[in-house]
Amino acid sequence: MTRIGGTWQNWGRSAQVAPLRVERPRSPEGVQRAVKAAVAQRLSIKAVGAGHSFTGIAIAPGVLLELDDLQGLVSADAATGHVTLLAGTRLHRVPRLLAAHGLAMENLGDIDRQSIAGAISTGTHGTGAAFGGLATQVVGITLVTAEGEFLRIDEEHQPELLPAVALGLGALGIIVEVTLQCVPAFVLQAVDRPAPLADVLDTLDERVAASDHFEFYWFPHTEVALTKQQTRLPESARRQPLPRVGKWVDETLLSNGVYRVACAAGQAVPAITPPFSRLAVKVTGDREYTDLSHRVLTQSRTVRFREMEYALPAENVVPAFHAVRALIAQRGWRIEFPIEVRFAAADDRWLSTAHGRASGYIAVHRYWRADPTEYFEAVEQIMLDHGGRPHWGKLHTLTAEQLRERYPRFDDFVALRDRLDPERRFTNRYLDRVLGA
Repeated sequence: MTRIGGTWQNWGRSAQVAPLRVERPRSPEGVQRAVKAAVAQRLSIKAVGAGHSFTGIAIAPGVLLELDDLQGLVSADAATGHVTLLAGTRLHRVPRLLAAHGLAMENLGDIDRQSIAGAISTGTHGTGAAFGGLATQVVGITLVTAEGEFLRIDEEHQPELLPAVALGLGALGIIVEVTLQCVPAFVLQAVDRPAPLADVLDTLDERVAASDHFEFYWFPHTEVALTKQQTRLPESARRQPLPRVGKWVDETLLSNGVYRVACAAGQAVPAITPPFSRLAVKVTGDREYTDLSHRVLTQSRTVRFREMEYALPAENVVPAFHAVRALIAQRGWRIEFPIEVRFAAADDRWLSTAHGRASGYIAVHRYWRADPTEYFEAVEQIMLDHGGRPHWGKLHTLTAEQLRERYPRFDDFVALRDRLDPERRFTNRYLDRVLGA
């Protein structure tokens, strides 16, 4: 997230706004005062985290709350694994906060720049057929309602609402604290291997079942899948991290530095994209290492992009993937970013993309200077034809009417929103589109 003068814009440069007022509360009480003032002035008010959503979900045309100063550990109980964090705490800071207590987050997405409140509110997830998204780790939340009151939801206070507020799109109030169910710190053994794409697709169910965490990337214009499989081990397991020089070459020089140049050049000369992609799968994605969980699950991504991601019933991933691959070939597009495929367990969060069904995710990307519209809209239709639900923080075109058909608890969520924010102080154009005005 950046602010240029009076304009806020997100990381992907796909959303921006010039708010009437910007405030930086330093405590939950500061958030409460800001909400009360905005409501009294009949202004909308929204919090922003790190700005890593590609949609306009965090756009704040009225009062924008920057939560950069609302970070840190509130409490940790090693016996229960319950850890409470201030809402603006960045995910990449959490491992150090938990280390002293011998704890770790159960799973993470592949980027850790987001705030904890922003990550759970938009449905951020990692991969692993036995693990849910980050919102499934939430066992308690404190938010400020439109009435300016603190509302605590946990196992002792209105627990029936937890599946709604743990993934609330920022539509129910301003989150100030998040309590997570953490697990004992652990190590991951990682094997990154290129493999024939046809073989990976033919054996996908077996590969997903055989690893705690499995995903693969496919660069269009190649016949290779870059697979990533990870096995959970106790913290006492011997670590064999990547050598610093090798990691720098793979992740900084090749995956970000050279790749950034290739993406930029591909905008001027699209014909270079296929040969570069074929070279990329030859020189990256072949390594084994063992390290602390957060160092394996997350990666650095500095090449700016825009993304659309859909969750599908797990059994629909392969046919949907084949359809996307055929689409790219038929249209003759030169796509510079890989397609990413991940998995998650079914969960009970009302607006979770994995609500009630084991899910697979297909994510498509474009370099931020490329127009993604034609590609994304065509892929989106394939995803919809295969029962897809769009990631709330990534680009899509669906409206409330279309989403209602895809979420069994959609109307229950809207009813709770009517109760907690009847005057829509926490809304914006994106929320009006996906939830109804």
